[in-house]
Amino acid sequence: MYYSKLFGKTNKKNKEFSSVNATLLQKGGFIDMVMAGVYTYLPLGLRVLTKIEQIIREEMNTIADEVLMPSLTPKTAWEQTKRLNTVDVLMKASPANEVSLQKHNSEYILNPTHEEVVTPLAQKFTVSYKSFPFAVYQIQTKFRNEPRVKSGLLRGREFRMKDLYSFHTSVEDFKKYYEKSKEVYTNVFKRLGLGDDTVIALASGGSFTEDFSHEFQTLCESGEDSLFYVKSKNIYYNKEIAPSQAPQVQYLDKEMLPLEDVLGEHIIGVQELADFLHIPVEKTTKTLLFETDTGDIIAAAVRGGYDINEDKLRKIIGCKSLKLAGKDVVKKVTQAEVGYAGILDLPSEVKVYLDESVDNRMNFETGANKTHYHSINVNFGRDIPRPEKFFDFKVAKEGDRYPETGEKYEVYKASEVGNIFPLYTKFTESFGYTFTDQDGTEKPVYMGCYGIGPSRIMGVIVEKHHDEKGIMWPKAVSPFQIHLIGLNLEDKDVNYNCYNLYKNLLNKGIDVLFDDRSTSPGEKFADADLIGIPVRLVVSKKTGDKIEYKERTHKDSRLITASELLSLL
Repeated sequence: MYYSKLFGKTNKKNKEFSSVNATLLQKGGFIDMVMAGVYTYLPLGLRVLTKIEQIIREEMNTIADEVLMPSLTPKTAWEQTKRLNTVDVLMKASPANEVSLQKHNSEYILNPTHEEVVTPLAQKFTVSYKSFPFAVYQIQTKFRNEPRVKSGLLRGREFRMKDLYSFHTSVEDFKKYYEKSKEVYTNVFKRLGLGDDTVIALASGGSFTEDFSHEFQTLCESGEDSLFYVKSKNIYYNKEIAPSQAPQVQYLDKEMLPLEDVLGEHIIGVQELADFLHIPVEKTTKTLLFETDTGDIIAAAVRGGYDINEDKLRKIIGCKSLKLAGKDVVKKVTQAEVGYAGILDLPSEVKVYLDESVDNRMNFETGANKTHYHSINVNFGRDIPRPEKFFDFKVAKEGDRYPETGEKYEVYKASEVGNIFPLYTKFTESFGYTFTDQDGTEKPVYMGCYGIGPSRIMGVIVEKHHDEKGIMWPKAVSPFQIHLIGLNLEDKDVNYNCYNLYKNLLNKGIDVLFDDRSTSPGEKFADADLIGIPVRLVVSKKTGDKIEYKERTHKDSRLITASELLSLL
């Protein structure tokens, strides 16, 4: 391709963004932002995205059949799975003006995921045991109402997704396929140039299974996720589910002080409270009230500085769902406004759960269950019975220890590029999807889902492979194999050598971006570094009958002959 004819060239004066991929991809002429979280893929960007998706497609074809499902789904399907009012990123499509409304007034769901489509689809075609196991996948555009879209392609409201769904007649068969999918995913990331830095991390299995799901996380300083690594076990945990033992804090207290309620109005944040009471943050206590699906009221408390992990807590309680108690419930239980709940003198019907981080403290603080008041110098054994058991339902922090071995976690930033997830019978039960077994009986169908984000991967590759000059694409996904630069093209001999080389490369099936512009060498070299194609060739008066060969990842260049070049390529 002639660079002079390329639509969407580099724009080095484009604004800087908070993420590297957003900056370089827009300066390099790969994408154009329509609005926050929504991008147009320009020719260079589309070539990269297409190559990423083709690698994914080739690997998925070894374990599934490709389909293409619609972006729009009727709301009734989401009502049937009881997810219409619970998925917090759900978006809808509806008539945009009065003229359209008069033609048809239906509202549809813009799919963020496709369980509501694929399950009834599978049900239509496969009900006999002879058809199992089977799997289908698609590569499609998804829509999610993300609250924060400041990381370029790493998090968008419209994005590309490969989602695969597998169907099985037993848990054993599902787990066998699940392990196979890990191997296939590993191959994908190796081919994409991310294999050395991508790890499998344990993550939440959601509300319908005690099993972990698995995330494929690329270690990356700009990543939004935190991984907690147990070196002795070679296990990575997502921050949200990492089992955690809080580091013990040494206090100067030698004896219990008198219990006291202190007036403290409109104090926001744990650090402000600690400063107001003149105590360490670790002596403060965060207490939240929850309601379960069975109507129980739960009080859960962690040490100041920690947050409560609701998924961990839900599994400890053994309930199906958990939500923060409303202000009316809080007022009824504590006789106080929201923000002043504590673990002292709660009604007997309230079930109290204490995180292990609240243990090993003397003279600590807790909400007084009285508006604007905090109780200080609280002690187990005197003011509150020591519980028979402490739990772990906090969100892990750097410095925490792995409970099983006591070793301190190694913590890494990472960006999720894929995930695999056990669904079991959650969706098949919603649609009444069963299969007829050999003995003629109906039995449940088990499912798994497996996602990879091609557009997110494109952003992660840039975050991992760049320098101060621009992008450095891995060969497998680069928009072109060769960036050919012609200098002194007004010279007849140089012009002939350059265009002849370009044609010879094309004839050999090699993708070439040929910078044929009559502009300065400096601008051409800067654009080549910004665009980041793996190999740069230069033909000029200086090179004569030879060609200057330079790899994007190397500082030095060398002169080679045309025959040497073809052999090398």
